[in-house]
Amino acid sequence: MIVITCPYCFARVPRDRVAFRCVGRAGRGAGCEPVADEALGRHRGGVPPSLPPVFPVRRPGRRADCPACGVSTGRRVCPECHNQLPAEYCANPGKIVALVGAKGSGKSTYIAVLLHELMNRVGAELDASLVPCDDRTIERYKQDFARPLYGRNMLLSTTQSVVNAPLRDPLVYLLTRTVRGRLRSRTASLTLVLFDTAGEDLRSRDVTEPHLRYLGAADAVVFLVDPLELPGARSALSGTALARGGTLEGDPDSDPINVISRVTELLRRRDGDRRLTIPVAVALSKIDALRPALERQSALHRARAPLGALDLDDREAVHEQVRALLDEWQAGMVDRYLRQNYTDFSLFGLSALGGVPGPESVGPGGIRPYRVEDPLLWLLYRFKMLDGVRG
Repeated sequence: MIVITCPYCFARVPRDRVAFRCVGRAGRGAGCEPVADEALGRHRGGVPPSLPPVFPVRRPGRRADCPACGVSTGRRVCPECHNQLPAEYCANPGKIVALVGAKGSGKSTYIAVLLHELMNRVGAELDASLVPCDDRTIERYKQDFARPLYGRNMLLSTTQSVVNAPLRDPLVYLLTRTVRGRLRSRTASLTLVLFDTAGEDLRSRDVTEPHLRYLGAADAVVFLVDPLELPGARSALSGTALARGGTLEGDPDSDPINVISRVTELLRRRDGDRRLTIPVAVALSKIDALRPALERQSALHRARAPLGALDLDDREAVHEQVRALLDEWQAGMVDRYLRQNYTDFSLFGLSALGGVPGPESVGPGGIRPYRVEDPLLWLLYRFKMLDGVRG
């Protein structure tokens, strides 16, 4: 039985239980009148919207006839929350990637730059296309990410806590790439659901319960760690980077081990007390500020070679380099905790902007991402969407 995880309410629904929404009445034609959708209202909060009714079918395909008016519809919806499910999401296996980090770790900027690179440079390297699955993804990426960062070169605002802002929609994309074999090529598709959370939403368990359900449904987790907030790393900083670091000193929620342990506690509710098997990527963001202090032979001085595959030798070298840096910066507990609690994790160093920004805008060198795609390439390798090579 194929089970779909709704990318909006994260309910697990057998594919043969997917519901449909009537197309409604247009002019004098056939179709149902709108009714108050209580399920969607509960999910989004506020007054239930007035929409054509939802109905179940015994054997759902791409289309179904409304039992009330007889009109055919292709609008598939989650039977739990009544959000419309993208057609490709039902046809391809979806992977929910949760992005977690303390306040100021750069989650929104990372998402914006990662998606831009997948649509352009990295997409060309992988012979892959990345297309949004719904109108909400198109609008949210354009309004919240691309327009301010790439259009106006302005830094993105800090992700708002769900306590003070409406419920955020995830970004749902279909990633399709050509996989070349010995005899013939094939296409492989994967639906990526990207969901980020404000760091302060991890503080209260009362907030965690209703608003972090996606962690219980996640297929992978990416933790972003701001190295500028690690006390042991500050001796390697100077100038503007030094001034930007240490702003959260004294806040226990800025400590990466506290963030990681709280998420681990949530994941254990799903997977029990044994070591967790979910793939976990832990990335030091803003690594550009620390690269000048690294030794010349450091793996973090090398750009990733565009091989169209995961370079396993390079992956191991960067992992060991970041592990050594955490030990040097008196943050080795992060690595030890991961080894004790996860069977599959990897360490990364990246920079979304490629340089220290100004107070409100991108630095004079523009956006120059460095290794921003590394965690996703590793996850695609784990999801069997990307080959691994050595030598």
